[in-house]
Amino acid sequence: MNKYMFREYDIRGQLNETEMNEASMQQIGKAFGTFLLRQNIQQTVVGHDFRSYSEKFYNAFINGVLATGCNVIEVGMCLTPMLYFAQHYFQSKGGAMITASHNPNGWTGVKLSNGLSYTLIGDEVQEIYRLCINEDFEKGEGKREQKDIRKQYLEMIQRKIQTKKRLKVVVECGNGTAGAFAPDILRAIGCDVTELFCNLDATFPHHNPNPETKIAKEVLAEKVKEVGADIGVGFDGDGDRVGVVDEKGNNIWSDRVAILLARQALQKNPGGKVVFDVKCTKALEEDIKAHGGVPVMWKTGHSYIKKKCYDENAVFGGERSGHFFIRDNYYGYDDGIFAAAKLIAFLAEQDNPFSQIIAGTPYYEMTPTMHVHCSDEKKYEISEKLVAEFKKKYPVIDVNGARVLFPNGWGLVRASSNEPVLVLVFEADTQENIKKYKAIFRDVFAKYPEISAHWENE
Repeated sequence: MNKYMFREYDIRGQLNETEMNEASMQQIGKAFGTFLLRQNIQQTVVGHDFRSYSEKFYNAFINGVLATGCNVIEVGMCLTPMLYFAQHYFQSKGGAMITASHNPNGWTGVKLSNGLSYTLIGDEVQEIYRLCINEDFEKGEGKREQKDIRKQYLEMIQRKIQTKKRLKVVVECGNGTAGAFAPDILRAIGCDVTELFCNLDATFPHHNPNPETKIAKEVLAEKVKEVGADIGVGFDGDGDRVGVVDEKGNNIWSDRVAILLARQALQKNPGGKVVFDVKCTKALEEDIKAHGGVPVMWKTGHSYIKKKCYDENAVFGGERSGHFFIRDNYYGYDDGIFAAAKLIAFLAEQDNPFSQIIAGTPYYEMTPTMHVHCSDEKKYEISEKLVAEFKKKYPVIDVNGARVLFPNGWGLVRASSNEPVLVLVFEADTQENIKKYKAIFRDVFAKYPEISAHWENE
């Protein structure tokens, strides 16, 4: 079993003999059932995304869990936030979602929970690997039951959010699982929805279901302008992230959306802490302070930010990738659909259009999130070397990779937890300075043949 599938906050791999197959997924199920039972957790909720092969991996995983004596509540095809909701609804600390999120077709994985609004992280994921390798499993006969939580999830959001006026919303799902749920939920809270790529198609004919890529934002923007919508929202493959464009089709990066959501949270919870990841704009930190909040920068990754929000008793958390953690009148887990609904309801209370509202927030020039290939075997070692290299000449925030501070901006390089890549982001007062900072990074990268010269999504 390939150890590199066991990543920082989930398990993810390609379909082949050494990574993801039904036998390895059953082993992971046995390890997870054992992991839960040894913490005196007797049951787990399990769900899956819609990919053509997800159901067979779902069944293999469940069979593994049952073989340990741990009980299973099957919720079938759902979104990751629906799985998290099911844990609360059934009061099940155990949770497992079979999904490869936004990864291309031919990948699968599993997100694991051993607490409400908590997902396994770091050493806990590695413990699952150790149990698999040592075949150190409990034995028993668990019970299984099937439950449907679609209706309960929709009604829960409907109870919490209703728009004050009807806004026209384009919903783009990249043919991912969110297409089966997001349009209906947003209609239920009072939106006039235009669907784009909401039919389920696991070949992802238009683009991979990653709402923060250039192509995803471009097709969403085009449709918004075509139909005269008030806002466009795009969801990733398992529905825990959202990307946004305004009524003019302008891309609004998720860390700028976080400014508006954080303001709402701070208005109700003055002086509260707001957690955000190292990829986020400096403008978010400045705006949190300007509105009386306490900014807390932390590692990228939904599990890291969820846990940090809990540890700090934060009022809100957000990531550049579009994970939002709403803790005011919600459960604190990352839910792209609920975050979109929250933003839409906020806009429905305003007199001005989205573009004017976002123009009233601080802003710096910023790049998309870019990827540079570096193997899973080498990426963490290279990341550590880059941190040391940059520290020789520049101030560096090193909570997660190197956020290198320049006179008029910053650049970030960190190892991806999900893919064999290094992640890059740059921000500055001008595009000219961004070019300078990119050139500095390229010069440093040239010393390491393990780093590709091609920057994807630049």
